[in-house]
Amino acid sequence: MNRRLVSLALAAALLPAALVAVPGGAVAAPVLAAPVVAATSTVAAAAPSSVAVGGAAKAKKYKNCTALNKAYRGGVARDSKAVNTKTVRGKKVKAASTYRPKISKALYTANKGLDRDKDGIACEK
Repeated sequence: MNRRLVSLALAAALLPAALVAVPGGAVAAPVLAAPVVAATSTVAAAAPSSVAVGGAAKAKKYKNCTALNKAYRGGVARDSKAVNTKTVRGKKVKAASTYRPKISKALYTANKGLDRDKDGIACEK
C-alpha cells in the first residue's frame, strides 16, 4: 500500500502544474494537485481500529479461562521462559501441556488473575 501512495504522490508532483495568473501580469508558483491530500487521508482511514489513541494496542481482559481458551488454546504466557507446572505432594513439578501458550506480556498482565498456580501461564491446557 505504501508503494501506491508513493506513486500517487510522484505522479501528482510530475504532472504539469497549473500556473495561477496574478493581477499585474505576474505568474504565481505552481499549485500541487489534490491526489496527494486524498492519498494521505486514505492512510488515516485505513488505520486499524484496535490501536488506541496513544498508539499502542490495549490487551484484552477475559472474564474467565473458558473465554480466554477460545481465543488462545494453550493459554497466555508471560514470557518464553515460563514453564507449566503442577503441585505434587506439596512440590511444584513440570507438567505436560497439550497446546503451546501465546507469549505476550501485555496479554498476560491483563489476565494475571486467571493464573491460579502462579507459574507464568494463565489458563494453560
